[in-house]
Amino acid sequence: MERGADPEYPWHWAADVILRDGATMHIRPIRPEDAEALQRMHVAQSAQSIYFRFFAPLPRLGERDLHRFTHVDHHDRVALVLVQGEEIRAVGRFDVVEPGVAEVAFNVADTEQGRGLGSVLLEHLAAAARELGIERFVADVLPANARMIRVFTDAGYEVTQRMEDGVISVSFSIEETERSWKVMAERERHAEAQSMRGLMQAGSVLLLAMGPADEEGQVLARHVARSLTASQFTGPVHLVGLADAAVPAGRGGAPDGGPTAVPASHGSIRRYATLQEVPPGVDLAVVAGPPDAVVAAVPALHRLGVRALVVLSHGFGESGREGMARQRELLRRTRGAGIRLVGPASYGVVGVGPAGRYNATLWTEEEAPGTGGVRPGRGGGIGLFTQSVAAGLGLRSTAARRGLPVTTFVSAGNRVDVSGNDTLQFWSTHDATAVGTLYLESIGNPRKFSRISRRVSAAKPVVAVVSGQTGQATPPGHAVRTSRQPRRVLTELVRQSGLVRARTTREALDIAALLLCQPIPAGPRTAIVSSSETLAGLVADVLRAEGLEVAGQPVPLAPMAGGEEYDAALRELREREDFDAVVVAHSPALGTRDTDVAAAVARAAAADGRTWVASVYGLHGLTPELTHDGVVVPSMSTVEDAVTALAGAVGYASWRTGAGDPLVHPPGIDPAAARRVLAPVLASVGPGERRELDAPTVAALLACYGIDVLPATHVAGEAEAVAAAERIGWPVALKTADRVLRHRVDLGGVRLELGDPDALREAMAQMGQRVEQLLGRPTTFEVQAMAPPGVACVVRGTEDDLYGPVVAFGLAGDATELLEDVSYRIPPLTRRDVSEMVRSVRAAPRLLGHRGLPVSDVAAVEDVVARVSMLTDDLPEVAEVLLNPVIVGERGACITSAVVTVAHPVRQDAGRRALPVPPEEVPAGG
Repeated sequence: MERGADPEYPWHWAADVILRDGATMHIRPIRPEDAEALQRMHVAQSAQSIYFRFFAPLPRLGERDLHRFTHVDHHDRVALVLVQGEEIRAVGRFDVVEPGVAEVAFNVADTEQGRGLGSVLLEHLAAAARELGIERFVADVLPANARMIRVFTDAGYEVTQRMEDGVISVSFSIEETERSWKVMAERERHAEAQSMRGLMQAGSVLLLAMGPADEEGQVLARHVARSLTASQFTGPVHLVGLADAAVPAGRGGAPDGGPTAVPASHGSIRRYATLQEVPPGVDLAVVAGPPDAVVAAVPALHRLGVRALVVLSHGFGESGREGMARQRELLRRTRGAGIRLVGPASYGVVGVGPAGRYNATLWTEEEAPGTGGVRPGRGGGIGLFTQSVAAGLGLRSTAARRGLPVTTFVSAGNRVDVSGNDTLQFWSTHDATAVGTLYLESIGNPRKFSRISRRVSAAKPVVAVVSGQTGQATPPGHAVRTSRQPRRVLTELVRQSGLVRARTTREALDIAALLLCQPIPAGPRTAIVSSSETLAGLVADVLRAEGLEVAGQPVPLAPMAGGEEYDAALRELREREDFDAVVVAHSPALGTRDTDVAAAVARAAAADGRTWVASVYGLHGLTPELTHDGVVVPSMSTVEDAVTALAGAVGYASWRTGAGDPLVHPPGIDPAAARRVLAPVLASVGPGERRELDAPTVAALLACYGIDVLPATHVAGEAEAVAAAERIGWPVALKTADRVLRHRVDLGGVRLELGDPDALREAMAQMGQRVEQLLGRPTTFEVQAMAPPGVACVVRGTEDDLYGPVVAFGLAGDATELLEDVSYRIPPLTRRDVSEMVRSVRAAPRLLGHRGLPVSDVAAVEDVVARVSMLTDDLPEVAEVLLNPVIVGERGACITSAVVTVAHPVRQDAGRRALPVPPEEVPAGG
């Protein structure tokens, strides 16, 4: 079926998914033309599987059953199928049996048992059901069908079971919980990490070159062949299609290092003219050639068993509309073949498999300056992720200059399939990668990125550079949703996720070197050791500028001091207990490298056990001179670089202390009730349309999240206004109902403390004139009880196309908007997130008793922020919720106005496992 052929078909339920073993399949709603495939799956099932599903022998499905199973309305009757090519591998369905309740059933092909298809189906069925307002699933299961019962109980839902007439009746709420999210996230982590093993832990590598000898394909392949053959990989390397003069010397090459042709059989290297000659059993393929030829090669690579494909070639999404279509076709073919795709326009990959480390990149490591082979004593190295060729070259060359051991490297190129999220998932399971480093030119799914980064950062440090000035530029060839959020959202996302933010590649790798070689700092107190008083003062100044503390008195030595003097001074320093880290700055007056001083620093660091970082003249990165008993003290080019690296490590240590903080979950939250409130409105909202809710619906929706709004009475004339004020009780507040001015006291849109009918009438007259003068239109009014005195704040929740839910907090007023004094976070939030969000705005002292003001009830406004974060997280249909103002008094917070707008979004990372889909393939409004 062509997309758009049936406007009632829910295309947004379709997705590519990764299974437990790392393979991919496609899930989608069933279609009438699936009848034959469904019958083929059914007749191939064992008698036991058929009996478990239908409670009776049923060798074939009758025509009536086939029609009923394949013709559904996608509302009261829903069915999803997992397909591989033309074959159905599993089907899951639900039928509404009463309002809010549906009966669910599954059937997984016998050949696919144990691969996690049932859990994938349940996740996607539950997501679709929640969208349709269904709150609970029920099912009847035979007692012997233990596998099916485990699908329900292992999903993180609270399942009840009871036996009736020899059948187990199962019932459970499908509302997402913290536990169900954790189950989904752990399954996702395992599956995505497993899918990366063919890329990062390959046992065999194939390099395919296509095109004339002087064109891009052969040129790129020539460089990768040199890198591969120069590495220590002993597994099979298949070189296919390389021109005679295109294979340079490497493993077994010419003694003089000149170009040579690889023999037909030499060690573990094999050379072939075509793919048809290659024996099956290939894990990783690296391909370069004309774009159409690359796409056409996918079926042949699939037949060889390829699990991961790296495309070096250009000419895809970065080359215009035709290239983007070619790129989508490449993705479609690789997804259909179960192959993970890196690129196009990739710089290559580095991994370590059972046959050793392989370097399948355009960077030949033999060209790197020698570093003495320094490796941190506790083992491990750094993982590198980048996207473009330019960034890949920058990372590889900078890491090489610092002598950093690189365990894994991924250049995602156009990031069509494998992304930073996949790489993080792999790092989370890869002990050899002790520190991760990301160079991000775009982020396709920030919500998922934040979720994964937070989990990985809790176990190991990850350093991130976001390129550009805004972080929201879309590089050529990248398919990224647009965002209306300011740059601050991305900054806060990185910080909230526990990533160590770096401004440049050099800074990122300095931080990574320190985190790799030294223990994480216990605090910000920093001792200074330097080769002069002046240098010590400079280091102290830089430390304070980076937010660190100078511990005690610096330890300056004479400019001509040597190893013995440093030994004595450092031995005395180690006796102190007033510092958490040490910065050693050695800049000898004669400009000569002093290896005795370096050795003294290395011995002291190894004996001390705290965090040491250095800037020693003539030494850079990880060096033998600054290594002792396996402990390496990294040396930076300047003292500023050393202190910046230390500040990054201290910031990470501070974040990690709260990494286990629980998510906020205030009482009185009822997402299911909220969906029931929204359902009638959403039924009349068309695709791409936004609808503002009326006041009663707003009040009902917010009440489902324990948010109360001070009631306001809409009035048209003086008599109605006076009557409303009499009911409310004097004094009252009067507001214009016009959205532009309704909160603007300074522009005459609000009048307070109106104590009698005359004052109210006069205020209405003046306000009506003022609104018409400013806006050129008449207005109606709202009468409201006076809120207790306090500090006016604004809390906003937004559903963004790129980020998903975003929560913002600031104090009310023009100054806040003009100075952008607003904090942002991506839900779900922890208690620490909420606390920092309120306290991080520059105007926060007004809530905390600034200049003698009463201390506001900060806990009350934090509760409001937490509830708004949960509402936006649970309900992607809420395009915006604006609480303005929230008056925070000495006791409690009073919300005087709320505006809610709804729409039909298509949220990424919506509680179900799914591989990314290019935005061009996402139908507007679902």
